[in-house]
Amino acid sequence: MINPRRRAASTPFEDRPAPSIREPVWFFRFADEARLRSMSRLPSLRRLGRFDVLVLTSLLWFLAKFLRYAFPPLFGSLQTVYGVSNATLGTAFTGFMLAYAAMQFPAGLLADRFGSVRVITAGALVAIGAALVVVVDSPFAVLVLAMVVMGAGTGVHKTVAVELLSRTYPARTGRALGIFDTFGTFGGVVAPAGVVLFAGLPGVFGAGWRTLFLVAAGCGLAATALFAVRTPTRLGSDAGDAAAERGDAGDAGAERGDAGDAAAGSANPDGGDAADGAALPDDIRRYAGLFRDRRFAAFVAVTILFSFTYNGLVAFLPLYLTAEAGVSEATAGALYSALFAVSLVQMVSGEASDRLGALPVIVAALSLSTASLLALLTLSGAVGALGIGAAVISLGLGSHAFRPVRGAYLMAIVPDSMAGGGFGAVRALLMGAGAISPAIVGYLSEAADFRVAFGLLGATLVAATALAALLWIFD
Repeated sequence: MINPRRRAASTPFEDRPAPSIREPVWFFRFADEARLRSMSRLPSLRRLGRFDVLVLTSLLWFLAKFLRYAFPPLFGSLQTVYGVSNATLGTAFTGFMLAYAAMQFPAGLLADRFGSVRVITAGALVAIGAALVVVVDSPFAVLVLAMVVMGAGTGVHKTVAVELLSRTYPARTGRALGIFDTFGTFGGVVAPAGVVLFAGLPGVFGAGWRTLFLVAAGCGLAATALFAVRTPTRLGSDAGDAAAERGDAGDAGAERGDAGDAAAGSANPDGGDAADGAALPDDIRRYAGLFRDRRFAAFVAVTILFSFTYNGLVAFLPLYLTAEAGVSEATAGALYSALFAVSLVQMVSGEASDRLGALPVIVAALSLSTASLLALLTLSGAVGALGIGAAVISLGLGSHAFRPVRGAYLMAIVPDSMAGGGFGAVRALLMGAGAISPAIVGYLSEAADFRVAFGLLGATLVAATALAALLWIFD
């Protein structure tokens, strides 16, 4: 007969009592196994908890894109309320986007000096304040001012967030940015549905659609508070996680030089370096010096060419499909939605860049985009909606696959001390190119036709793909 006391002493849980007559031995054996299973789950839960920074940062990006894309579906309601034209509303939204673009470089520079968390938190609070202004009935000038301020507040987020995520997840930057960009894309998908939903509900302080901004502001405030409290704690207490994460992926740390040492050894785990005393002109000269690196300058040219193509494409694709491809407006709208719905590929391309390297994935994504756009130009008017739809969907797959890998590659080639400002400078340039693209495409579509306008977009995308391929060959 087995001595139950001896069995108890041989287990890892020596503090439990010996079984009594009413408590058979199998009961304690079952309890031991349950405790061991529970302990085995702890490392997995702790590992999963390391992604809280990614989730909170992505949630704020979702809300930023939600606020941006909530305005276009409201243009009809705004015309009715304020009696303004489409041109006036378009100008107001241009003000939103110009304020957004203007904040790219300053946001990165401020993050390099004062820390990513402070800058993201401040930008979110500014955007939330502007959203609250929209909640109440006010003159049109106040609405426009709120839109511009909202653009400035949301404009600081992505530049700084990409740097923060690349520093927090150095061995999985591509995956992290893929998830981050996917969150933002779905903010644009959800916004029109939100406008429709709230437009049919009674308002709190005004029309029903204004309540949408109240809800967004409330959610944004909660997310900002969690981000501001949790992220510094994670960056401070998990300063060694970067090294551990690099260890999980082999020697991925070599890809970013001494990035882990810089992050772990900095007095400020948030990455800011306000105490360096560097003057603003000196900072600007350092950032301008990045463009003397041929590899950096060449890749900036790739991103500018892609941005010019993509922004011109998304601005006029529905009109192109109805005018040149011969599809109905309903079909054109469905294909336009499909262009964004395939954005889930960003998570796949981000993961692939971590495993295969950024440049091969970039070349593959741009090649797919180029072939798809050229196919769209060739097949328009010659095939039915099915063939056109296949070209549009593959165009979306290639375009969305490029976006997170672009950020990962830039973070890999920019020194950590200038990551925020360097990426901000690049985003300012590419968004500037993207801002002028719709105007050029619109002019060419009227002066000639949409085939000529989209032909120009095809040429710039071919140039971007060729330049990226050269970078890969000579890397």
